[in-house]
Amino acid sequence: MRVRLRGLRLGTRLVLGLGVLALVVFAAVGTVMATSMRSYLDGKLDEQMRLTQVAETETVKTYGNVKKVPQGWYSIVFAVQDGTAELKSGDRPKDVDDLSRIALEARGGDVYRTVHLYDEGTYRVRACAVVDGLVLVSAAPTGDRDSILRQLVGLEVVVFLAALIAFVLVGRGVLRRGLRPLSDMADTAHNITTHDLTDSGRLPVRASGQGGGVEVEELRTAFNTMLDHIDSSLAARTAAEQRLRRFVADASHELRTPLTSLRGYADLFRYAAANEPEEREAHLERMRAEAARMSVLLDDLLLLARLDSAEAETPLRKQDVDLGELASDAASAFTAAHPDHPLTTDLGPSPVRLRADPMRLRQVLDNLLTNAAVHTPSGTAVSLTVFRTGVVVADSGPGIPDADLARVFDRFYRVDDSRARKRGGSGLGLAVVDSLVAAHGGVVELSSEPGRTAFTVRLDGV
Repeated sequence: MRVRLRGLRLGTRLVLGLGVLALVVFAAVGTVMATSMRSYLDGKLDEQMRLTQVAETETVKTYGNVKKVPQGWYSIVFAVQDGTAELKSGDRPKDVDDLSRIALEARGGDVYRTVHLYDEGTYRVRACAVVDGLVLVSAAPTGDRDSILRQLVGLEVVVFLAALIAFVLVGRGVLRRGLRPLSDMADTAHNITTHDLTDSGRLPVRASGQGGGVEVEELRTAFNTMLDHIDSSLAARTAAEQRLRRFVADASHELRTPLTSLRGYADLFRYAAANEPEEREAHLERMRAEAARMSVLLDDLLLLARLDSAEAETPLRKQDVDLGELASDAASAFTAAHPDHPLTTDLGPSPVRLRADPMRLRQVLDNLLTNAAVHTPSGTAVSLTVFRTGVVVADSGPGIPDADLARVFDRFYRVDDSRARKRGGSGLGLAVVDSLVAAHGGVVELSSEPGRTAFTVRLDGV
């Protein structure tokens, strides 16, 4: 039975539960009404017998019998003596044993009983002592009372049954209307299964509609919030997959270029070794340069991978460092490597103490300075400014187009792809800067306009 109920819809189970509850309530009310009516009718009949017996008391005292008896009643006078009751006068029914016992009980006061007389039916009995040794017992039939009670019970059954049917029908309609928003949300959930989310980054399904009460509205809001979260997660997953595909494609492309060069220089070296020995060193030097370029690229890729998995392995070795000293060393290396870009330094208040990885922080400065030299014409002025919680690297070059500002920190992204490749850039320098600064708890800010491009590294959390 319980398994069958579990298989029913929620609305049907609620209607059945309410119907059973209403049935129990109606049965309780009907029982109380019938019992109250029976008590009321018994009280009226008892009062009628009392008045009749009071009127006949003098007659019994004088003559020892009853003169006037209502039709259908029995009025009997018993002589009670030595624990026995002997019928003295009056109309007697076929069964007087119950009446005799009631007469014996009346010696202590008036007695009311309901008895069933053999072959007569049910009677309401009242016994009272008239004088010493005489007890008047009156028995009135309860047929009228029982008829009224049967009519009342029948009327209750009809009325309560009609009320129960109306209650169930109305309750079913109200519940169906109230649960309709839940059905709509269920349809929305089923609709999700019709969408292919394998490659889709969006989940356009939402639970719509209004009504249903505060609780249903809260459920609808929570349901849509969950769908929004799934939608954003799908979008993030799709974007991550696209970035991964682009990253793998760009990495393959970047690695293919030096490998192709190495293969070509190896063929030239073999040819030179056989035909032009004096060119072997030049080809060998080019092979070393391409190998070094590929090594730098692989080092950057490995560093980014370690930074991405920083929760499992911390790639930083932090210690107390002086940012001004690191900036001074980076400025000296830049001046030696790029003499065609005049550098202005402002080391600020010295020392600027930070808790950081000196090698990685130096790499940040070198990458920013190299980026300024690689992507600006010869003779462009570059500045390096140190302040209390960071550093600013700026140049007076042509600036970065607005369309590229949001993507300059993406991996393998180049503002000018062809020019950057000729100058040896891999598109990973600024990505490494952004990841290293983030690993230190800082941020990199970029502002650019024609005549000034500035990268501001803020290490407030270091």
